[in-house]
Amino acid sequence: MHIQLYNPAQGPVTEEQIEQIVSFLFKHLDAFGDKREDIRRCLDYVFNPNKGGFVVLGFIDAELVGAVVVNETGMGGYIPENILVYIAVHSGHRGAGLGKQLMQAALENAKGAVALHVEPHNPARYLYQKLGFVNKYLEMRWQSKENANA
Repeated sequence: MHIQLYNPAQGPVTEEQIEQIVSFLFKHLDAFGDKREDIRRCLDYVFNPNKGGFVVLGFIDAELVGAVVVNETGMGGYIPENILVYIAVHSGHRGAGLGKQLMQAALENAKGAVALHVEPHNPARYLYQKLGFVNKYLEMRWQSKENANA
């Protein structure tokens, strides 16, 4: 697998490339995915030079087979500097270690700590644990009635 890193300084530079990533994530996140517009907002955040983050893409030949999206929080020192928002591997390539390779590339390129949220029944949880992620906190959320569907 060929791994490519993208950030605000180095593309993707076209709308078509961003849409390819959105479509890939929408399809291959399966039950753990978000709406297309939410995925797009996440990528817009990455490629905004005033916010930031990066995307790691994996290709076999010219086929996109995996993607990781990390947003920078801008809050280093009191919460992790990065949050892993998405990781997906093409359904036809799962179980071959591609997710681990993508995660290792993402962690090597992250400046500072990385946090993530994972559902307890998501099998990716075991990959995160093998890579050294620990369950440090219990997450609690409050949502206003206006944002209850978010």
